[in-house]
Amino acid sequence: MKLSATTLTASLLVTVVAVMLLIPMMLQWERPPMVSTQEGYRGLGMEQITNPRLAAKLKAQTVLPVPDDPVPNDGVLVKDDKENYKNVQVLGDLDTAQFVRLMSAITTWVAPQEGDNAGCAYCHNLENMASDEVYTKVVARRMIQMTRAINTQYQPHVQATGVTCYTCHRGQPVPANVWSLNPGPKQAGGFAASRQGQNLASASVGYTSLPYDPFPLLDQGQRIRVVATTALPGGTGASIKDTERTYGLMMTMSKALGVNCVFCHNSRQFANREQSRPQRVTAWHGIQMVGDINHTYIGSLANVFPPNRKGPEGDVLKANCATCHQGVNKPLYGFSMAKDYPELSVPNPAP
Repeated sequence: MKLSATTLTASLLVTVVAVMLLIPMMLQWERPPMVSTQEGYRGLGMEQITNPRLAAKLKAQTVLPVPDDPVPNDGVLVKDDKENYKNVQVLGDLDTAQFVRLMSAITTWVAPQEGDNAGCAYCHNLENMASDEVYTKVVARRMIQMTRAINTQYQPHVQATGVTCYTCHRGQPVPANVWSLNPGPKQAGGFAASRQGQNLASASVGYTSLPYDPFPLLDQGQRIRVVATTALPGGTGASIKDTERTYGLMMTMSKALGVNCVFCHNSRQFANREQSRPQRVTAWHGIQMVGDINHTYIGSLANVFPPNRKGPEGDVLKANCATCHQGVNKPLYGFSMAKDYPELSVPNPAP
């Protein structure tokens, strides 16, 4: 029996819709083999599921730069050498030999490409190194302060490993994983004016119906606790809207670290900290750290960055967990570059 043209058209339409619905799901699928590793007590489902094929590929993509050879101190501080070093505002406490070595390393970490605007020229006017006319010099100065603050004020998160510029930049002027306010697609007017960010099939939340843009929670002072400690409204719980944004944020963190929920949480009582793994405390400090650096350091550069280095809403590009971690629970697989550059692990001098 021959099918009518209408039936064929309807069948084709159903097939196209089914494929469109399946594509987001297929993007999340991984083919075997898979490895399950028990992380907590038996019977609690506290296991990490990894794909060794993808894990090996990710590790192969991680390149560790060779540190510059140590240099002997020449006994002269940058701040005291007024003839050769002018307008050095944040690294004046370094010996001049240390200063030159660190500047060379930062070039490798952030702007190693060839061309007119690479190397020292990425931040400096080569005819007048003291000038602040190149905006990236002002940004770099603030980022050095931020790096020092992370290594000295947030040791409960970075611990002895610490961070350098390379932890985020990986040889690129702009880190691969940054965020800005996302206005989302245009919405219909009237009754359907807002969907509260839901049902937009965003990769940031695993193509679920959760609000597509949870990153604003990674700013200073944002509340992310969702489970109430009292039976009645008005306690410590959160609204359904805030709860769903928090769940979306947890999914972004899970992807950023390459782990699942029970890497930090106990599956029998997600909210109870006493029953959670120690990694939850480390993650808590990380959330506080990211909120602080986004607000205090990166956000303070709003008037410095040009429009092409800002998001569609005009805010600066900010950090999230993936900016440092890039898919693994320890950035650079736990390799410490900071130990080779102790200049980045001292407190910032008082203004």
